[in-house]
Amino acid sequence: MDLAFLHPLYEHPGPWASVYVDTSRHTEDTPHERHLTAIALSRELAGQGADEETCRAVREALEELRHSSEPHGRALFARAGEVVLDPSLTRAPAGNSAHWAPLPHTAPLLELAGEDPVCIVAYVDRKGADFELRSGLGRQDAGTVAGRQYPVHRTRTADWSERHFQLRVENTWEHNAAEIADALAVCQEETRADLLILVGDDRERRTVHERLPKRLDDLVVEAPHGTGSRLLHEDVEQARAAHVRQRAERELERFLAARQPGDDGRAGAVEGVPALVEAAREHRIDELLIRPDGPDAHREVWIGEDPDQLAVRRTDLKILGEQNSWSARADDALIRSAVATGAPAISVTPATGQTVPAGPGQSEEVEKEVPVGGLGALLRWT
Repeated sequence: MDLAFLHPLYEHPGPWASVYVDTSRHTEDTPHERHLTAIALSRELAGQGADEETCRAVREALEELRHSSEPHGRALFARAGEVVLDPSLTRAPAGNSAHWAPLPHTAPLLELAGEDPVCIVAYVDRKGADFELRSGLGRQDAGTVAGRQYPVHRTRTADWSERHFQLRVENTWEHNAAEIADALAVCQEETRADLLILVGDDRERRTVHERLPKRLDDLVVEAPHGTGSRLLHEDVEQARAAHVRQRAERELERFLAARQPGDDGRAGAVEGVPALVEAAREHRIDELLIRPDGPDAHREVWIGEDPDQLAVRRTDLKILGEQNSWSARADDALIRSAVATGAPAISVTPATGQTVPAGPGQSEEVEKEVPVGGLGALLRWT
């Protein structure tokens, strides 16, 4: 997950209100239920010590969602009487929640708004194709390709003139497939889609697939549906979930390989809070790997005013020359450091329970719990 959109949260000091609200229910009673939710969450913040102006700003922002048709939910981050950031979620949270802390509680975003593969679904037939853009926030039309319309059907006779006609049909198919592939490649480049799902008869799908640029090979999925059928929401979600799981598995494999020291004697990955804190202070985190259910995710660390001012013990910050310090969750503190240095982060939860190659002397059972404690990082050394 690219964390750049979180920069506004670290341009001002805390404390911060962090709210996650579910908007997936849509009934006649929804506006009233959301009104009650707004009151309850603002009261919860007040009970945790939030100032009145920030509680009011959160309540008013939540009231504006009373009639929202958002399919999943919204996160709100507020301080000093102002909502600074309110990203939409691509998955509904397990429940509504409110947090008041020195740092914004951003770790849940890795699962609720993180890996959200954008798909182009291409409905292909002999005459052209319709493109549809799908993501966790819904669907929208993404264009149409109208190829040559005649001739597109073979005949059953074997007369020499009919064989000539059939050759023209073949040429029409080839021409249309090339046009579809070109348009699909342009659409992918413009939308930066993570997946291309081809829907149609076997031959049409295969012909288009073969004409796509090689750079897109790893993004293409062929759906087993015939001409004219529309891909169900469940089919798209299955393809998106598979993409997220495979990405998490690849990052875990990279992490496992990098834990072994290289020729220079240095490991390319670390895990555990003390090692991660040291890497963050030295700006060496290249990518954060987080299991939000890991025991280290909510472990207490100490932070200063700057993103690289963090330590396992409060006294360590004083040794480093930082006079002001606050306790914070380890995952939120490390995410702040990652944002400051431009490092991405990923939740490896989708790979939990998957078979991950074990390193020397390590069993599969151990590897399923990587990174140890739920927090790890790939490192940069230059």
